[in-house]
Amino acid sequence: MRRIYFLLPNVGSAKGIIDELLLKRVEWRHIHVLARPDVPLEDLPAATLAQRSDLLPALARGTAAGGVTGMLAGLVAMAFPPAGLTIAGGAVVLMTLASAGFGAWTATMIGVDVPNTRLKRFEDAVAKGELLMMVDVRTDRAEEIELLVKNHHPEADVEGTDPTIPAFP
Repeated sequence: MRRIYFLLPNVGSAKGIIDELLLKRVEWRHIHVLARPDVPLEDLPAATLAQRSDLLPALARGTAAGGVTGMLAGLVAMAFPPAGLTIAGGAVVLMTLASAGFGAWTATMIGVDVPNTRLKRFEDAVAKGELLMMVDVRTDRAEEIELLVKNHHPEADVEGTDPTIPAFP
């Protein structure tokens, strides 16, 4: 899947594009609109927390960092057992999983408050009142959808695509 970005001047333009996308069999759940908090989106599909924030990348980093830390701590405890305790592989696995879970939890708590780094280039336009539309399509349809919007909606700025979208957009 690829994510295509469009900057739109108003809600009416977004509604027109969404109607055409739905006719082209792009599912509603694959369309996301981001705007300033004071811009009413009416019945447009608003971007979720996962699209607006750095939640998913933070989750991945936190899980990896916590898992590695827990595994290393478990291996050190196995190599140098404290107070004559015998530590086996199960304890290492348990420490790895517990640390990965703790790392994921703490990183997502931070990631929720950090704006999505992939959307940084659109911050100024959204702050001026434009709408950012993100459309997730199969890779083979990306060019077709871009051409559709370019040809039927000259007011829309096609801002390109991401090579891939997150696993859980």
